[in-house]
Amino acid sequence: MSDTFESPEEHETPDTDDRHGGAGGHGRHGSGFGGGEVPQGGGGGGRAPRIPLPRASVEDGGQPLPEPAGLPSVPPELSHDVLKSLLGAWALAACSAPEALAVEAHLGDCGACADEARRLREAVGLLHQPESLDLDPGLRTRVLEACLDRRPARIPLPAWAAPYDAETARLDALLQDIGDAEWHAPVRLRWFDGRTPTSRRTTVAGVIAHLLSVDGLVAAALGLDDPLGKAPVTGPAARTEAFWEASYFPPTRAVRVPWREQSHRLVQTVSFTGGGAGRLGVSYGDFELPLHDAMLDRAFECWVHAGDIAEAVDYPYGPPAPRHLHRMIDLAARMLPVALAARRQAGLAAPGPTPHLVPAGQPGRSLRLEIEGSGGGEWLIPLDSPGAVGSAEHEVAHVALDDVEFCQLAAGHVRPEEAAAGQRGDRTAIRDVLFAAASLSRM
Repeated sequence: MSDTFESPEEHETPDTDDRHGGAGGHGRHGSGFGGGEVPQGGGGGGRAPRIPLPRASVEDGGQPLPEPAGLPSVPPELSHDVLKSLLGAWALAACSAPEALAVEAHLGDCGACADEARRLREAVGLLHQPESLDLDPGLRTRVLEACLDRRPARIPLPAWAAPYDAETARLDALLQDIGDAEWHAPVRLRWFDGRTPTSRRTTVAGVIAHLLSVDGLVAAALGLDDPLGKAPVTGPAARTEAFWEASYFPPTRAVRVPWREQSHRLVQTVSFTGGGAGRLGVSYGDFELPLHDAMLDRAFECWVHAGDIAEAVDYPYGPPAPRHLHRMIDLAARMLPVALAARRQAGLAAPGPTPHLVPAGQPGRSLRLEIEGSGGGEWLIPLDSPGAVGSAEHEVAHVALDDVEFCQLAAGHVRPEEAAAGQRGDRTAIRDVLFAAASLSRM
């Protein structure tokens, strides 16, 4: 027989290879499974088929079907001690059918065993690994608080670093819960460039690389290793592009390890340096934030981009803990006067009613920003000068937004003109503040 592969059409004519035959006959069985005549016994030329034919079923033979083996209608008689010893196996569904029937009949009569069986079943439920890690975002904070109430930390974490610690932990839990293929799911980074919304396409791994490179600004300010090395690259967008371009291949899930290690080092370093380090300046290229505000900024961006990732991989993801969310909103509210002044200088906002700025520390026209929700509050935003003081007596407008929606506006995910805000008073001032809030966003 030839070693070359032949097409099925070449076998339509029965082969005449006489290696299967003998002195008494050819021994051919046809061209398919059971497709030819099977030689009968008798005579020297007959032989059994190489492939046995299927056996006839009971239904085809006309024989009566056997009675199905049913469960015993009466449970076996077992002692109380034996039944009690079977409760663990019953909770694990490891009993035989007669034993399970006996245990279940006993549970209806013995209250003590019924309570024990319920506790064992609940314990078995805890042994199953959860399908996802979409836990209450406040659970980690509550557990840590309960532990620290019993035994305070020897080296406490500053309150202004707690949101960053919590949000990086939540994002890491999400990343642990996704598969390899989902790391390459498309994600669109969105922000507001001052005039119109803009975006940049990347992947889940690319988002983590973005967070790693921008968090490196804080790392460099603290004297830690910069993920970009010694290259003098400043500014979040420039650093991200430099990191992406320096990679020989697109980022993969391997980027999670250096990102998580860097976030741990940042938390540990600010804990060891104490609360006084919060005044250290962190340069973002065209502006600078004190360390305590920079850590809040990084926590905010971590949450926003975790939401982008969760949306891309269809993963449930909620807002931060209320007190952490309040700190993030407070940072955005404190940055609004500077953003508003920058927009005026660029000709993107209406000038004030007077040609001169209000002196620093003096009250001036103000907008009341009311943020509703568990992370909300009220802020008086000075409109005429970054150094002015918000004043209720000089209030000219009032805006009310939901806490999460305000954060989405500040992240550039909601257009200023589409923000569902309750508005009262000077419409121009309201528009300028909403656009200034969106201008806080960046890549």
